[in-house]
Amino acid sequence: MPRKSSAKKAEYEKFISDAIQMLDRISQDRGVPRNIRKATTDVIDALRDESLSYGVRASKAISLLNEIISDINMPPQTRSQILLVVGLLERIKD
Repeated sequence: MPRKSSAKKAEYEKFISDAIQMLDRISQDRGVPRNIRKATTDVIDALRDESLSYGVRASKAISLLNEIISDINMPPQTRSQILLVVGLLERIKD
């Protein structure tokens, strides 16, 4: 398997860092239901798991986010933020 260039690695690190920041804001927002805040915390943990490749971390995070995206209790602005995070993570490939 070819090595990722340092530019790609830096780009993926930036995507993951941005996603974690956005998710952290959601997880600390008291206007968001508890189950959604808990799920965003789980996604943050998945993104920080350095034993996995960038692509696997992103895929795992997207999968977890897709499970909660259709929750009817989710505020619309939170859904928009989560969709932005999903779009960001979809740019990460192995």
